[in-house]
Amino acid sequence: MSDLITTTFFAILAAGFFVGIVVGLTGMGGGALMTPALIFLGVGDAATVVTADLTAAAVYKSGGAVVHHREGSPNMRLAMWLIVGSVPMALLGPHLVAYFTDPANIDDVLKMCIGFALLFAAATYAARLYIGLRRERRGVPPGDPDPHIRPIPTILVGAFGGLLVGITSVGSGSVIMISLLILYPGLSAVKLVGTDLVQAVPLVLAAAISNIALHGLDFEILIPLIIGSLPGTILGSKIAPRVPQSVIRRGIVIVLTMSGVALLDKAGWAPLGAGEDDTHPMLVALVGVAMLVLVPIIWGLIRRTEGLPMFGSPTVAELEDPNYKPGIIGMKPAKPALGDDHKPDRTGGA
Repeated sequence: MSDLITTTFFAILAAGFFVGIVVGLTGMGGGALMTPALIFLGVGDAATVVTADLTAAAVYKSGGAVVHHREGSPNMRLAMWLIVGSVPMALLGPHLVAYFTDPANIDDVLKMCIGFALLFAAATYAARLYIGLRRERRGVPPGDPDPHIRPIPTILVGAFGGLLVGITSVGSGSVIMISLLILYPGLSAVKLVGTDLVQAVPLVLAAAISNIALHGLDFEILIPLIIGSLPGTILGSKIAPRVPQSVIRRGIVIVLTMSGVALLDKAGWAPLGAGEDDTHPMLVALVGVAMLVLVPIIWGLIRRTEGLPMFGSPTVAELEDPNYKPGIIGMKPAKPALGDDHKPDRTGGA
């Protein structure tokens, strides 16, 4: 046991705790943040890190799925169709990479795959924010607890998500979630999260089993990862109502983009021309600075197209008021005319 309690142990524990907080705050999957964090800490090669992260995710996602199932929130039929597509591909994905890759290059190939997966996750997460803004401003479609299931698109979404998760551990909480939002826009938020959690358990479990069979399991990474991530997730969930979500969520898009570029750089992706021994930290820093400048401006312009101020946090009343005009400070919601029985919808949020 004393061999496990090392400086690396506490570094992994801290990483798990802080990533767990972000997961609890935002509800996003932890793989997109935890996998690159562990790679940058240098605690193991990419295959070892992916395997440990998937195994830890199978543990803490199971708890969340049980809670949601007891509350009756998941759409089990939808989750089953996703599982039909995701589990076989999650089992197959790691073996495809191993079969088509020279063992001497597998670490760089996996880093490259994770880098592209992170950039894709950043794009889908940004799309999720945009869809959320549109739903807030234009009204959420009536929640349908039992929507008409479209089996073929749903299986394809599951298959793509399963392949992505099996190879990189990234995608179960970002790519699949945005796909469900697009395919089933009337699905309520609690049903959406519950369904995603339920389908994610067999998905990450299958991916973990496949990776363990290929690469083994490093308990020196797994144990502190679980010990740190569980309390972090609980703490993040408790403080979420007190934290400005918009800032955190836009920050995640920036972090995912920087992490993706950095991993492609470490893997020696040809357009960047670097590698493990000759990385370009200034390039990653410039990407971060550019994102810090551009993301608020782009997001502000998007808000303008939705009739909101370019910057600031509009109140619930402003979001619900169809007569609200950008740039008019302190404007009160229009009062209904006499005899008008219409009542404003209170389903939106600031």
